[in-house]
Amino acid sequence: MTTKSEKSFVFTGWHMVVTMVLFFGTIITVNLTMAYLASSTWSGLVVKNTYVASQEFNGKAAGIRAMLATGIKGKLEVAGGKIRYNLTMPGNEPVIAEQVTAHFKRPVGEHQDFMADLQMVSPGIYEATHEVLSGHWIVEMKAVRNGELVMHEANRIAVIGEPK
Repeated sequence: MTTKSEKSFVFTGWHMVVTMVLFFGTIITVNLTMAYLASSTWSGLVVKNTYVASQEFNGKAAGIRAMLATGIKGKLEVAGGKIRYNLTMPGNEPVIAEQVTAHFKRPVGEHQDFMADLQMVSPGIYEATHEVLSGHWIVEMKAVRNGELVMHEANRIAVIGEPK
């Protein structure tokens, strides 16, 4: 009489290597994917001292709301190496300011940030010549008249198709 014995599964070292490669490969792949997505999509602001910025935020926001309640509006245009800012009161009346500055900041990092002083080319229209690289920018505009801030706004813009 012959008995037929079936060979049962034996977990060998090669099985362990494959299991470990699959396990750690999955973890490493997920971590690399998450790190790439975090670094390529983050759009937060960079501040020197987050505590001080958080303490000043509500006061600055209230001041800007009061300023915008006056009805002053600014329109920023960036094209062809020119920065143009149109500053008007309600009824399209031009706002005359002694000093208008534009502070261009990248949402992440500081190495490409710059400031530009705009000159009045006609009542309410201010210009500066400066190449602006393509991509996303946060532009902080300030206009001063008689030593008093008449406009302060910050907008996020995207410059598309400009020289790199």
